[in-house]
Amino acid sequence: MIGQAQVLAALAAVYDPELDEPITTLGFVGSCVVSTSGEVDVHLRLPTCQCAPNFAYLMAADARDAVAGLPEVGAVRVVLDDHYTGDEINAAVAGGTGFSGAFPGETAGSLDALRELFQRKALLARQGRVCETLLAAGFGPEAVVALTVADLPGGRDAERCVQLRAALGLPCEPGDPALVAGDGSPIPAEGLRLWLRRAGLVSLSLESNGGICRSLLEVRYGVSDPTQEVALT
Repeated sequence: MIGQAQVLAALAAVYDPELDEPITTLGFVGSCVVSTSGEVDVHLRLPTCQCAPNFAYLMAADARDAVAGLPEVGAVRVVLDDHYTGDEINAAVAGGTGFSGAFPGETAGSLDALRELFQRKALLARQGRVCETLLAAGFGPEAVVALTVADLPGGRDAERCVQLRAALGLPCEPGDPALVAGDGSPIPAEGLRLWLRRAGLVSLSLESNGGICRSLLEVRYGVSDPTQEVALT
């Protein structure tokens, strides 16, 4: 029988598309209830009621898809609470009508291009952090660019890099280059420093936005920031 732990594990694979962090670690899952018959009721909460509707929709729709794909699950209900377009988004997610169905006449097509844009930003940021780790470990630029995916250090950043590359259709097999540009080509050693500066700027932006969201969520719902708790221990 499906249990809450399985549902939360599925939700942990749903990422805030702008921050590239799981909605579970961000504290966006307000509640998760699983009935004895396998029906699942999930409520999502965001840092403010004004969070961008496109990102809010993606998280709600992805959450529903993730849970609905579990074996032995019954009816799935995902509700976005306290959002100024919550009624529209909830109806579209429940009815499977897409983002354009939530706002007929106001938008056209899917959000695939938006998702891809932020996946590319996330990949650049995470690859940059992996590269910094390798350089700090004593690898020179030539050695770093000669590494393959199989040589990547352990850790969430490296793991997420492979996931993002697969989602974007970029080479991600064990023998492929450890670091790649947006078109999938290897990063040249002579261009590594410049590429790394760009990655650092994107990473700083993502981390700053993530910190703001955690602070706002703490003020709004009293959800403590786990990154601050780790920093204090």
